[in-house]
Amino acid sequence: MTHVIVIGAGVIGLSSALALQARGLRVTVLDREGPAAGASAGNAGAFAFTDILPLASPGLLRKAPGWLMDPLGPLSVPPRYALRIAPWMFRFWRACAPARVARSTVAQTALMDLSRAELEPFMAATGTGHMLRKDGSLQVYESQAEFDASLPGWQARADHGIAFRHMDAEEMAQLQPGLAPRFTHGTFTPNWYSIADPRLYVLALAERFRAAGGTIEQAQVTALAADGTGVTVTAAGRRRQADHAVLAAGAHSKDLARTLGDRIPLETERGYNTTLPAGAFDLRLQVIFGGHGFVVSRLSTGIRVGGAVELGGLALPPNFRRAEAMLAKARTFLPGLNTEGGTQWMGFRPSLPDTLPVIGPARASTRVIHAFGHGHLGLTQSAGTARLVADLVTGAAPAIDPQHFSPQRF
Repeated sequence: MTHVIVIGAGVIGLSSALALQARGLRVTVLDREGPAAGASAGNAGAFAFTDILPLASPGLLRKAPGWLMDPLGPLSVPPRYALRIAPWMFRFWRACAPARVARSTVAQTALMDLSRAELEPFMAATGTGHMLRKDGSLQVYESQAEFDASLPGWQARADHGIAFRHMDAEEMAQLQPGLAPRFTHGTFTPNWYSIADPRLYVLALAERFRAAGGTIEQAQVTALAADGTGVTVTAAGRRRQADHAVLAAGAHSKDLARTLGDRIPLETERGYNTTLPAGAFDLRLQVIFGGHGFVVSRLSTGIRVGGAVELGGLALPPNFRRAEAMLAKARTFLPGLNTEGGTQWMGFRPSLPDTLPVIGPARASTRVIHAFGHGHLGLTQSAGTARLVADLVTGAAPAIDPQHFSPQRF
């Protein structure tokens, strides 16, 4: 039986492992910490299928200078990391050119459509369908000018058939009571899905994978090698042989890809959040404070306040003042929010400068498939990525054109 080693036990790795297992392959998952140990546990819990516009865009470039002036704002770069991040920032700036944004939007839309189509069948097959919520989301704005600036993006979504409804303050209050009066406009997106709890979802995937005969081992992978006959994975001082490998180690994928000769400009967005007790606020749906770079999510395990972007790599210590700053804003924006008893978290989002993931074969061998770099959209794009990975490993016709996501595009 064909044997595949999947490196990474987050939502991308385990979704891919299950998709491969469903096609009759023997699959082993290796992870340095175990299932749901990274960003897959601490994300906002959204399936943001309507986010078809790449983060790299002229609109973000206009906002970035103001955001960077605030060290606790939506976007920050620690001074001691600024020189290291400069080449990535230059690539990001180039990706914001209108022609490149147009190409990225086509690719992002295709992967979003595939991921949405695959999600519910995948959840039904893995016994996790009861965890899916379809409450929608509410994006809020503080002025007519901020609302007007959002309209081109909503028009792009409308052109793709995405449903939404603009609202005034009174309509928003009916949908989500308790918003501060400073928010004068909003947009409700009904087809924005969420998960009851992202960590519990990934742990359920791990349990399903094991029950079907899969193996998950805690082992730190240090190198990959491949030739025409197979793949060698070095982990915990031991060499393991397989017919294929899938590299889905999130923010830790860059160095492993380099052992195969792939120099992929992966960087790490450090995300922060605070999860409050479930009774902290009567939250009806996810509320997005886009102008401040964070969201408030209703999970089965509590109310999560988190987001923002800190481009600070893997090694710097966390700066939990960022979590505290978001929580303070959330208390102002939702005056009834009880901010006591929260648990802080920081995790690493694997991000590429054009805000598209890499999903495709390594330069050295088609027997290794890269599947990482999803940024803020790992949960959202997990089922679609799993479908593509399974197609590529088994030689099936890919569900969508994988060239947009080629690891060699850089």
